[in-house]
Amino acid sequence: MHRRWLRHLLTFATALAGLAVALAAGVPLPFLFGPMGACLAAALLGAPLLGVGPITQGARTVLGVAIGASVTPALIGQLPAMALSLALVPLHVGLTGLVGVPFFRRVCGFDTVTAFFAAMPGGATDMVLFGQDAGADVRTLSLVHATRVAVIVTVAPILLSQLYGIALDRPLGASAADLPLSQMALMAVAAVVGWRAGERIGLFGASVIGPMILTLALSLLGVIQVRPPREALQAAQFLIGLGIGVHYVGVTLRELRRTVGVSVLFIAILALLTGAVAEAVVLLGLAPPVEAFLAFAPGGQAEMTVLALVAGAELGYVVPHHIARVLLVIVGAPLVLRLLRR
Repeated sequence: MHRRWLRHLLTFATALAGLAVALAAGVPLPFLFGPMGACLAAALLGAPLLGVGPITQGARTVLGVAIGASVTPALIGQLPAMALSLALVPLHVGLTGLVGVPFFRRVCGFDTVTAFFAAMPGGATDMVLFGQDAGADVRTLSLVHATRVAVIVTVAPILLSQLYGIALDRPLGASAADLPLSQMALMAVAAVVGWRAGERIGLFGASVIGPMILTLALSLLGVIQVRPPREALQAAQFLIGLGIGVHYVGVTLRELRRTVGVSVLFIAILALLTGAVAEAVVLLGLAPPVEAFLAFAPGGQAEMTVLALVAGAELGYVVPHHIARVLLVIVGAPLVLRLLRR
């Protein structure tokens, strides 16, 4: 137990050092990239970092509350207009699978089950757990999906600023000092109750989706009228970045060259597919370029939410597409895998 606490302290110290460097250097999203970069580098150098799973999951509830609080009656009225855009999500996922499974089978030499779950653009945790139940190589899946999220979270802000000219400096929200205590208490209750209730009923992505659903209902009823304070969103970024970096603890040079290397190559292929779908959405007049890019970028739902917030994108458009993607993969992946095995 003493050793575990020392490893936790080392992890937080590394993350804080990364945050300090990112703030000093003026890096965009310093609370996300600072801890992620520092922990990733330390992990690859052999530092015995140790993640804080439950705390990281708790931090994701803040993003669920932020999404739910952004949904208003006016936004609900816009959902029918998204029908055609949402219909492109299965096409995007299908193309990803058609390209990804053969890639991981033939180029990387993965077995069929591991290749299938490595290619699926679902939630990283969900894909690893599903793959484990199906007999896939869990270590390989963890590295593939951690690399997918890490690369996309790193590259997406660069594309947003350089390609779309977006300044990622939108305020995450008001300070805690400026928000009513009653509203913050309500959001805290919605976060905890939504998370635990979601886990109890087996909801996918319970730490984000559960609080989102409960907060959404309270927002539509006019009970919750503000988003979480800026400090809470910054803490969530810090813990999510830390968690991504810690995934690389214990990675060997062979794994770095084989698994991580080919994962980056696959992400480049995935970027072309995603760019084509996002461009089609823009040309069809279904969404502005930034919203289309963020909605179809195959990153983690929590990470894409943070980017949408700082880019000033419409959460009501971006988030439903990520929910649809993750839900489609979680429901459809076991069925498709069964067909592949036959």
